[in-house]
Amino acid sequence: MTDSDRPEIEDIDKFDPGLTQRLMGVLRPFLKTYFRSEVRGLDAFPHGGALVVGNHSGGMFPMDVPIFTAHFYERFGYDRPVYTLSHDILFTGPTAQFFRRTGYIRAHRENAAKALRSGGVVIVFPGGDYDAYRPTLSENVIDFNGRKGYVSTAIEAGVPIVPAVSIGGQETQLYLTRGTFLARRLGLKRFLRSDILPLSFGFPFGFSAAVPPNLPLPTKIVTQVLEPIDITAQFGDDPDVDEVDAHVRSVMQQALSDLAAQRRFPILG
Repeated sequence: MTDSDRPEIEDIDKFDPGLTQRLMGVLRPFLKTYFRSEVRGLDAFPHGGALVVGNHSGGMFPMDVPIFTAHFYERFGYDRPVYTLSHDILFTGPTAQFFRRTGYIRAHRENAAKALRSGGVVIVFPGGDYDAYRPTLSENVIDFNGRKGYVSTAIEAGVPIVPAVSIGGQETQLYLTRGTFLARRLGLKRFLRSDILPLSFGFPFGFSAAVPPNLPLPTKIVTQVLEPIDITAQFGDDPDVDEVDAHVRSVMQQALSDLAAQRRFPILG
């Protein structure tokens, strides 16, 4: 591996608790008012390093991380950083340092391992953009697109997996299709590392193929943090990755289905 290919494992050292606290001070009132955000289950959150595994929602404007972090820091303070494994595109341009200073790190296993072993909380969305642009008709389906690397990350770091499911983000506009066929025909993966070219309908532009970006509707977003999964205690000293992944997705699907059953109306909650 050359130096240019090496992931920036010093990313976690750039976390700035003061800047993050000021950012949360601005975001928290907006999130709690516009999205009427709720995060449930934080009382059972484990001490030390933990890998939070979530479903990703909201297309170009996912609110999963801002909502979780705003409520997490409100509950636990800023001495325990929350890091989010993120796409490389987030670290290009003039905003790259801002994202690093507020807890976003490149989605490399080395980054995740260092953050977890430091006692930090790491958020990962195995489904990525594929999940965030799932069609509205499948909004309450857990789909990681076969990605299981998060399990190995947790095992190698010796930390529990904390599943977290969110509902409401996929109601911010009408998501019609991921556009996987067209993305393959256009060869988008070579340029954008993306397998999708999503089509949605929303406000104010109507139909959108990612651009122009529609604004998210003020849907109520609820996140349920589930009981931590101690992999070794539950699956033994040599856990099977497929078995752990199947269990994580199963408990997440049950929790998401429960949230959906409690939801009376789209957008209103």
